[in-house]
Amino acid sequence: MVVLIKRRNPPSGWALPGGFVDYGETLEAAALREAREETGLDIENMRQFHAYSDPSRDLRQHTISMVFAGRSTGKLLAGDDAADAAEFDRESLPDEIAFDHRSILDDYFTGKY
Repeated sequence: MVVLIKRRNPPSGWALPGGFVDYGETLEAAALREAREETGLDIENMRQFHAYSDPSRDLRQHTISMVFAGRSTGKLLAGDDAADAAEFDRESLPDEIAFDHRSILDDYFTGKY
């Protein structure tokens, strides 16, 4: 199962929870903070999954995503930039997925990395 958020702001669609790293913040701290802000969940046993850096992955600007995986605890609740939040398995993924997140999810579910 994976948690996705439905984006409140353009570009629309479902996406992996995430955001930008604050100055002086580690990637791990940013991932934990963004997950908490957007889903209400705390993450345990977090580990790096893979980095994605194709310049065309976000039409707004060149962004790099460091994707983490872990186990969540708490009650799933959409917050911050999320209009909704839900759990999905590979067979129930929504049709409208933002950015290159469908490719990231394919990599995750197939164990590519």
